Amino acid sequence: MFPDTDIVSHVFMRIRNRLAKRLCEPQLKKFRLYDLRHYYATMLYHRTKDILLVKEKLGHRRLETTLIYTHLIDFQDEEYTVRAAKSVSEATARIESGFEYVTEMDGIKLFRKPK
Repeated sequence: MFPDTDIVSHVFMRIRNRLAKRLCEPQLKKFRLYDLRHYYATMLYHRTKDILLVKEKLGHRRLETTLIYTHLIDFQDEEYTVRAAKSVSEATARIESGFEYVTEMDGIKLFRKPK
């Protein structure tokens, strides 16, 4: 059902090398097919903050394998403004102003957005 991994790698390298030559960018030859997978996983985690979703999308059996991808994300610089919402209209206003839903505690929805 799926093409042979060697064939996919060969086609990728051929296209990558042509692109590097056409753009006069030899650094592109250092780019690997695996780098696309790594980039996808990192960006998915950055966007969703859901490591279990990333694990599922990558088809990993062990969470430890997926956690390898998080080394590209700087966790220490993430500071957030946090707001609460008690009603649907408050929650809607939070989302419209750029906040993302985090969790619910005691019937109050919590939202955050980067500072």
